[in-house]
Amino acid sequence: MKVVIDANIPAADACFGAFGSLARVPGREISAADVADADALIVRSVTQVNQALLANSRVGFVGTCTIGTDHIDQAFLNEQGIGFASAPGCNAEAVVDYVLSSLLTIAEREGWALSERSVGVVGVGNVGSRLLARLKALGISVLACDPPRAEVEGAHGFSDIDELIARCDVLCLHTPLVASGPHSTHHLLNAQRINELAPGSVLLNAGRGDCVDGLALRSRLAGQGDIIAVLDVWEQEPAIDANLHDLATLATPHVAGHSLDGKLRGSWMIHQALAAHLGQSSSFGFDELCPPPALESLTLEQALPVEDALRLCVRAVYDTRRDHDTLQRQVRQLGVVKGFDHCRTHYPLRRELATLEVRLNGAANELFEPLGAAGFRVSVA
Repeated sequence: MKVVIDANIPAADACFGAFGSLARVPGREISAADVADADALIVRSVTQVNQALLANSRVGFVGTCTIGTDHIDQAFLNEQGIGFASAPGCNAEAVVDYVLSSLLTIAEREGWALSERSVGVVGVGNVGSRLLARLKALGISVLACDPPRAEVEGAHGFSDIDELIARCDVLCLHTPLVASGPHSTHHLLNAQRINELAPGSVLLNAGRGDCVDGLALRSRLAGQGDIIAVLDVWEQEPAIDANLHDLATLATPHVAGHSLDGKLRGSWMIHQALAAHLGQSSSFGFDELCPPPALESLTLEQALPVEDALRLCVRAVYDTRRDHDTLQRQVRQLGVVKGFDHCRTHYPLRRELATLEVRLNGAANELFEPLGAAGFRVSVA
C-alpha cells in the first residue's frame, strides 16, 4: 500500500508507516502524478483535493488532518466511492489559545482590560464553543452568532451578526467557508458590516480568510484607521494582500491551530479513520504520541492583577507576537508568498495552555479560578 502524505504532517511514521510505504510531498506541490499509484492520500488545508488531482489515480481513501474541509471536493469523493475523514476539533484548543494570547496583547497595547469588553463569537462550532466557554468562565460578556445552529436549536442564546456588530467591542470569526446558500459565509463581513464596526473595535479572524472582504477591510484600516485587525487567515493564501498585512495590528500566517498537540491529534484521528477504513484496529492511544512539554510547571508566589497573571502564564506557553514578528521578517526577506509559506513550513514547536501546570502559593491562591478558566492546570500549596 502506498500513502502520499503532506511532508509537514507530524508523526507520519508512527501514525501511517504501518499501513505501507510513505511518499512525503510538500502540501502545495502534491500533483496528480504523485497520487497516480497511491492508495491513500493524507493532507492538510493547503492541498486542493478534487477531480483534477484524483481522476486518474487509484486512491481509495483521503484524510485531512484538519478541522476545515473546504479544500476537499467531498461530492467527487462520494461519487467515486473514495473514503474520507477529517479531524474535527483536533486543533480547536490551540485556536482558542491563539485568541486569548492575541486579545490579551491587544488589551495591553491599547491600555484597556479585556474583562471590561464584550466579545461576539461568530461560528459556535468546535472552536467557537470552546472560546465561549473560556470567556464566560473568565467573566467576560459574550454574545454568540451561529445561524445554522439557531435554525436547528432555536434562537435562544444566539444573536444575529448585525447585533454583535452593534453591541460588541470585539468580534471573533470562527466560521467555515460556505460559498453559497442561506448560510453563506463568503464575505460575511462585507463592506457595509466592516464600515459599521464602531471605532476602537477589534476584528479577529481565525476562521477562513474569504469570510472577510479584504479590500473593504483594507480600505477601512487605511482610511479611518480606527479599528484593530487581528488576522490569521487571508484571502488567496499564500498570495495575501501585502497592504492589508501591513495594516493589521497582529498578522499571522494561518497558524492559530498550529500547536504540536493539535497537529498530533489530527494525525492520530486520521490514523484511526484509515485503520477503520481498512478494517483494522488502532494500535496506540493519543497520549503515546505526545512528548512532555519543555515547561511542565511554573509557580506564582504573589498575587498579581488577573490579566497580568494571565499574560504571564499564557506567554510562558505561547505568545502570538512571535508569529506576527516572524511573518513580518519573512515577508521583508522573501516576499509575501514565500515568506508566508516559509513561516508555516518552519513553524517552531508550540504547546497548548493545558500542558502547563500553574502552582499557586500564599496570596497567589486567589488566581486559582481565572487561571483555571483560561485553560491551565492549576494547583495550590
